[in-house]
Amino acid sequence: MINIGCHLSSSGGLMEMFKKCEQIKGNAFQYFTRNPKGGKAKEINLEEIASFKNLSKGENFKYVVAHAPYTINLCSLAEHVRKYSYELFTDDISRVNYLPDSYYNFHPGSHTGQGADMAIEQIAQVLNSTVKEDQNTTVLLETMTGKGSEVGGNFEELGTILKKVEFKDKVGICFDTCHVYDAGYDIVNNFEGVLEEFDKAIGISKIKVIHLNDSKNSCGSKKDRHEKLGKGSIGLETILKIVGYKRFKEIPFILETPQESLEGYKEEIRLIKSYFEKEAI
Repeated sequence: MINIGCHLSSSGGLMEMFKKCEQIKGNAFQYFTRNPKGGKAKEINLEEIASFKNLSKGENFKYVVAHAPYTINLCSLAEHVRKYSYELFTDDISRVNYLPDSYYNFHPGSHTGQGADMAIEQIAQVLNSTVKEDQNTTVLLETMTGKGSEVGGNFEELGTILKKVEFKDKVGICFDTCHVYDAGYDIVNNFEGVLEEFDKAIGISKIKVIHLNDSKNSCGSKKDRHEKLGKGSIGLETILKIVGYKRFKEIPFILETPQESLEGYKEEIRLIKSYFEKEAI
């Protein structure tokens, strides 16, 4: 079974997201923990969480991925930004931890001039001060395009962060296909080679979630502009190769493609599933 879903608005709460996930025939979804531009999160609703846990026990639903707001920057040169980011980060993890076997994905951040080495140390320090051995949530660093002073635009930077983390079983990687391609890793013409490079720097087993996006730009553009599946420069053939890769069998694929409505996500999920159903015949 392919584990696939999309990013959903969290405004209606967990139960509404679960119903929308069923509507599009998905078995996973991603949501922002709060407004992507930051701000206060909603109060925790324990009754809703209990209802969600009960409904999502079946085989038809498997994964919840919480996405951090974009305002979090754990490695900013500005101390007040790092402090604010740390507060949001720790609060988010405590909230997501109410959900069983969940993921919390965040962008590593931008070093804003202080250099990648210092940024890597700061990110690792935050992970070591917040990630606990007994927590339910696995924290994920997302692969980035490397634009500007962005950290995580190459596999080595992410690998170095993970090596510095104490509870390694609780930290992994969210592999964004658009970001990786725009960063300069040619998954279209050298898919196996890119994965070998990732495996050497980090380890394939550390990929826990895949953001399944096409790209509006060429390889190495460092632009980060997602496109609908099969409509961009990555193309449907490569997208299907990624979904069908044997070592990604148990990994959730989250669509972040630009859609006007849920119907767009539903069609992309149907497209992916129908291809592999035909292959199995």
